[in-house]
Amino acid sequence: MTGLGVQSALCLLAAMWFKNLQLYRLPPLDLPLPQFEERLERLAFQPGDSLELQRVGWVPPAEHTGLVHSVNGQWLIALRAEKKLLPASVVNQVARARAQELEEKQGFKPGRKQMKELKEAVADELLPRAFSLWRDTHAWIDPVRGLIAIDAASVAKCDELMGLLNQTIDRLGARALHTEKSPVSAMTGWLAADEAPVNFTIDEDTELRSPSQTKATVRYVRHAIEPEEVRRHIGNGKQCTRLAMTWADRVSFVLTESLALKRLAPLDVLKEGADTGEGNAAERFDADFTLMTGEVSVLVEQLIEALGGEKQL
Repeated sequence: MTGLGVQSALCLLAAMWFKNLQLYRLPPLDLPLPQFEERLERLAFQPGDSLELQRVGWVPPAEHTGLVHSVNGQWLIALRAEKKLLPASVVNQVARARAQELEEKQGFKPGRKQMKELKEAVADELLPRAFSLWRDTHAWIDPVRGLIAIDAASVAKCDELMGLLNQTIDRLGARALHTEKSPVSAMTGWLAADEAPVNFTIDEDTELRSPSQTKATVRYVRHAIEPEEVRRHIGNGKQCTRLAMTWADRVSFVLTESLALKRLAPLDVLKEGADTGEGNAAERFDADFTLMTGEVSVLVEQLIEALGGEKQL
């Protein structure tokens, strides 16, 4: 393969990897793949009409797939959200112009209630001409391990996807994954002891925050963490809320206080070992998805173990 070809393959590998992991525990899913896809089709994405501000639905996670893409028993799905872009500043600007016209007509300034009605009327008038913004959120479902991982940085996007999934499958019963040790407690302990759990290393980014009302915060960004200095912060009551780590010299990530994994990225050892053969785009996609799910599944299992095991609610 040419240098350009190798570079393209590695870029595809990086693009295929989830950048974030928000983890949910899934009860036994007694639903074969064809039936699951049939349920998704009932809520497949359809572009909204001119008067809808927002709409969501399921879309194929890649160009060559159906609504569920299955590789080696691992499922990939995607939610699409369409939102009309109607800035409040535009609505306010038009509403002020209309208010001035109304003032000249009626001889006095519109009151609060009248202005509210005027803004609502302007928004309804402008909505059909607003631009649409589409955003896709991917989720990986491991029906064997009973796990859902959502590639989203915010809780709101996760709630959006899980809400639609609960509409798709009645009484799904998925819940956020919790561990016996809180991530804050465990990360603070690792830093205090200057020792990461087995198969993990601590990297140079971390955040220590006081739980008091002041929320005093110390951040290390691409900066070596001095154990004694960190212990002084911990001794003063600060706790670790974000910690950059590496797993098995293969995957780097940042663990947060909510058990979310952010900035997830494969390291060079994985990129170098990836199959960079001349397969077509669909074959490369499947190979990369297989690599990601295989590696990250083990990472998650070992991280849960390092946090004292899963908490049974």
